[in-house]
Amino acid sequence: MTDPTEALVTRARGGDREALASLWREHRAWVAAVALAYAPRGADVEDLVQDVAAKVIQQIQTLRESHKWRPWLRAITMNTARSAARSERARRATRALRADDDTLADPKNPTARGDASGALERVLALPQEYREPLLLQATRGMTQKQIAEALEIPETTVETRLARARRMLREQNLEHQR
Repeated sequence: MTDPTEALVTRARGGDREALASLWREHRAWVAAVALAYAPRGADVEDLVQDVAAKVIQQIQTLRESHKWRPWLRAITMNTARSAARSERARRATRALRADDDTLADPKNPTARGDASGALERVLALPQEYREPLLLQATRGMTQKQIAEALEIPETTVETRLARARRMLREQNLEHQR
């Protein structure tokens, strides 16, 4: 085991708090980027990151293979963000049902959402496989190579997904302007 991350994971799984803290410091920004890619509109990414940290502390012993740290951490982050999205959708549905005024439930109504949020909404509406690399590049300034390593996919796949995401956004913007 020559990988320092694997050694830290092994120590953290054994109860070494300093190793766990070191792992978290090293991966926190990446966790925030992944959380942002999956977070519901208006979610506080910092809250999601804190939820992920708590789950990591509680569940580190469940990680069976130290070399699978990043996929395991990514899965926890995605599940935390998706759970927040489900909760937010349920809250919005409840508010819409309770609203006396149907304009609150109308996504095209400018009072229901600000025009500045429209572009972000279109990005968040992209399919996951296109949204994640685009947000990692736009918010974290990651290169295609770094994104490929983070998502554990080929660099050419990242390049293709970024190009398709941009094309989808251009098409959405044209539709929005009509």
